[in-house]
This record gives sequence, structure tokens and C-alpha cells, in this order.
Amino acid sequence: MNSKIQTDIKELVAQRVISVDVASDIERYYSSKKSDAPNRLFTVFAVLGSTLVGLGIILILAHNWDDFSRSIKTIFAFAPLVIGQLIIGFSILKKKSATWLEGSGVFLFFAVGASMALVSQIYNIPGNFSSYLLTWILLCLPLVYLLKSKTLAVLHIAFTTSYACSFGYFVGNDTPWLYLLLLVLVLPYYYQLLKQKKEHNITSIFNWLVPLSVIIVLGTFVERSATLGFLMYVILFGLLYNIGKLAYFDNQKLRRNGYLILGSLGTVCMLLITSFEWLWNDILRDHLLFNSQEFYVVLLLLILTLGVLGYSYFKKWIEGFNLFQYVFILFTIIFFIEWSNSFTSLVLINLLILALGVIAIKIGADKFHFGVLNYGLLIITALIVCRFFDTDMSFVVRGLLFVSVGVGFFLTNYIMLKKQKLNSNNKK
Repeated sequence: MNSKIQTDIKELVAQRVISVDVASDIERYYSSKKSDAPNRLFTVFAVLGSTLVGLGIILILAHNWDDFSRSIKTIFAFAPLVIGQLIIGFSILKKKSATWLEGSGVFLFFAVGASMALVSQIYNIPGNFSSYLLTWILLCLPLVYLLKSKTLAVLHIAFTTSYACSFGYFVGNDTPWLYLLLLVLVLPYYYQLLKQKKEHNITSIFNWLVPLSVIIVLGTFVERSATLGFLMYVILFGLLYNIGKLAYFDNQKLRRNGYLILGSLGTVCMLLITSFEWLWNDILRDHLLFNSQEFYVVLLLLILTLGVLGYSYFKKWIEGFNLFQYVFILFTIIFFIEWSNSFTSLVLINLLILALGVIAIKIGADKFHFGVLNYGLLIITALIVCRFFDTDMSFVVRGLLFVSVGVGFFLTNYIMLKKQKLNSNNKK
């Protein structure tokens, strides 16, 4: 433990700020943190080592593959699978550390995929890539809970996303409804991480990986109406943002809150895209299909988002007015207004983007967060850049706008820095 921390603890005990028992608990806490650091690093290297060993074996076998008989090929195909299971059995029976479980789990995960591919090649079993991934994922899912493996849970989400993209965008070109089931099956493990390891890095990875997976896959649910696809994404980003504003996530550091950041960035990007008139004229004014898969997905997302927002109100977690939490409602209204009055809708979208920029600046100023403050300024800058390309303003006016924004960047950050220094001096 750090000598400075030990000195401070002794001083607190001497001044009777804390008791001797509390001091002992603090010392044990810091000692455990120090001892856990090498174990986590060793676990990372064990996972990487297992992956490299597995890939190396595959390459060696691939080089001499044509020289083997079918029987030998079959033995080699199942050998990694048997070895992986033996190592896992040994790790469980001997109650080995998490490093053993993580490493052996990753080895068996890739051994399952390799064995399936080899057996299919040896016996010419037909199939496509998406069905191969689906079988692989389902076979390895129990390992996540058996070994309580964080790495396998991450691999499950990554491969589930790959399966959905392969089935929905490429191979099957159809809606991967099984993706929802595969994602739900790993959520209990994620929930346990949220309860027991809230501040751990692995939980932060899940806070980014889960929403990112949903964002990537949602496009596969667009079947006949690309118009409603835009509305689907805006509501999804509203759902993610409101999840990120739940007390559990909102109390964490911003970099750990992938729901909030992705929801905010996605909302702004979608509004900027739909602020162009040509997009509505060429794409979004297509005939709306209310009796379609997209419309039902829109309704489902809308109900979920309103439910999360209502739950936040019920728990009294919402303090003040944050426009980002209600953008999905406003955009839904604007989306249907567009069919009767195009000009009004475009004006409203531009005003909405401007308002989001101003609110982000206010949030950053209130929390003395330079990142959020400059994010708001970037939103306004992005709006000006977009209007630079589709308006008939003179170059003088455009130049003055950019100069104004540049001066705004400098002045806002300067004033914020002065206030921060003043507050720190007052505390002293």
C-alpha cells in the first residue's frame, strides 16, 4: 500500500477522525486492490495466450491438412474440443483461479468453432455462415454461466452481432429475430455485473458493447420502409439516452456511460441528417406502410422509451428539464408533420438541433465539464456546416458565422476556466 495513504490513515486515527477498526478496513481494502491488479493483468495474458495457441494449432494443421487421411482429420478435428473440455474440468475440480477459467473457456470457445468448421469440410456438410455462427454461439452459451467468464460473455455479444449482420445484411437478407433471444440470454450475466461490479472496467465495456450491438443490428429490421427506419433509429437513440439517465448509470463517470454518450451522439447525427431538404424529397417522402414490420418496431421502441422515461419520473430521478430526453417525442411529431408541411418540419428540426447545442453548453457549464461544454459548441458548429452546403447565404455571412462560433469556443472555455479557478480558490 502507498506509504502516503498509510501516513494519512495514521493521522486520521491520531486525530480521532476514524476508529482503529475503520483504519484496518481501509488498509485491507487498498491491499486487496493492489493484489488484484497483477491477477487481472495475468488473466488478460492468459486469454491472449489461449487464443494464440489455438490459432497456431489450426495453422499447423492447415499446412499439412491434405496429407492426412479422413480418419486422422476427424481425430484432429475433435482433439482441440476434448483438450479444452479436459482443461475446463481440471480447472473446476481443482478450484483454480479465474485466470484458468477465463483462459480455458476462451480456448474451448474457439475449439468448438474450429471443430465445427473442420467436420463440415471433411464430410462436405452444407450450410451458410450465419447458421454456422448461430450453432457455435448456442453451443458455447452455457460456458458463460458455468465458468462465470467475462471474456466469453463479451465474445457472445460480439459473435451474436456478427450473426445478426450476416443473416440480416448479407447471407439471409432477412430479419434476425433470434438475435433478440441471444442477447436476452446473456443479460442475466450482465445484470450480475451491474449489481456486484459496478465500477469495474469489464462492466464499462458491457455498458458500451450492448448498446453498440443494438445500434448495429437495428438496420436489419428495416424490411420494406426505409422511411420508418429513420424514425426507428431516432427513437432507439432516445431509449439509449434515457437508459443512460437512469440513476444507476447517470451517477457513474461519463466515459463509463455508453448508453448516454451513444444515445446523445446518435440523436444529434440523425437530426443533422434529416435536416437536409433533399433527403425528405428523395427518400423520406416515400409512402408510409403502417401495416409493416418497421411500424410495429417503431411502436415497440416508442413504448419502451416512454416506459423508461415514466419510470425515471416515478423514481424522481429527473431534475430539471433536459431536452435530450424528449427529442424522440418531438421528432416523431415532426416526422408526421413533414407529410403536410415540409418547410415547417425542416425549420423545427434545425431549431431542435440548435436548442440541443445550447442545452449541452448549459449542462457543461453547470457541471464545469469542458467535454460536455465543447460538445454543445460542436453541435452548433455542425449545424452551421450543414447549412453551409444547402443555403444561398453569401460567403461573407458564412465566414462571419464561422468566426462567431470560433470566438464562442474561445470565450466560453475561457469563462469556464476562470470560474473553475475562482471556485477552487474559494474552497481553499
